[in-house]
Amino acid sequence: MRIRILGSAAGGRFPQWNCGCGNCVAVRENVRFKKLSRKARTQAQLALSADGSSWFLAGASPDLASQIESSPELHPRALRDSPIAGVVLASADLDHVLGLLVLRELQPLRVYAAPSILRILREENSMFGMLNRVEPQVIWTPMNSGAPFPLLTPEGNQSGLRCEVQYLSGRYPKYVKSQNLAGPEAMAALFFEASGKRVAYVPAVGSLSAALLEKIRDADLLLFDGTFWSDDELIRVQGSGETAHQMGHIPVEESLRLLSNIKIEVGCKMFVHLNNTNPILNEASPEYQAVRQAGWEVAEDNWQLEL
Repeated sequence: MRIRILGSAAGGRFPQWNCGCGNCVAVRENVRFKKLSRKARTQAQLALSADGSSWFLAGASPDLASQIESSPELHPRALRDSPIAGVVLASADLDHVLGLLVLRELQPLRVYAAPSILRILREENSMFGMLNRVEPQVIWTPMNSGAPFPLLTPEGNQSGLRCEVQYLSGRYPKYVKSQNLAGPEAMAALFFEASGKRVAYVPAVGSLSAALLEKIRDADLLLFDGTFWSDDELIRVQGSGETAHQMGHIPVEESLRLLSNIKIEVGCKMFVHLNNTNPILNEASPEYQAVRQAGWEVAEDNWQLEL
């Protein structure tokens, strides 16, 4: 299985366009003076393939167009012939779905999402009608938690990838006005399998349940919520705001402690979905060193992995 980390930042990317926090100021200076202590990042996005030919995206970030151009594997093979076969959505957050509109250029695609997410996008947001101007264009495919299911190409062929989903939260985005949505489908952990290898993608999680721990226990690659270092990070940086837990994220310092106390046989562990305020973005910081000493990586854009 081939994995490409197209983007590793949380919503707003790094640096964030309207942010003058210490991290954002420093990374702009790093770009200007070609320093290395902080690296710019686009919004969290994965691409996965079992055969290097058909690729599936985990999410569809607002930065998707530039992320595709930075990834030769995702370039068109011929006129109107992209290797991107489909998208698996973990949530309806804008950071995870706006990139679908980048994919509106009439190539058939298969989009997997929770039934409630399909309702939000297809029935309540007219812009996403751009994805069904002709037939076939996007094949919307509901996914339910439980057993792994095959990821199919738009033509219905096997891609070699399988996916399993575990729903984690009923905290839908603030723009959602729907009533009677299925409670736990707002955010999902995604598990991808091919040739006996397994990737766990958990970019946002508010608590570690026994069921989730069991699913990540033997993953070959774990990409885990690295949004905030501490619970009160935003409050300390900007003087107000919600805590990490209130926003549906376990802070990294807590994850390091919790996961170190539990026996998990993960091959490689990375924090991803990094908010611009997170001190682990500074490779000279003690927080970054603590992450590395605990055996974790801090994900970067354009990293390529093969399992």
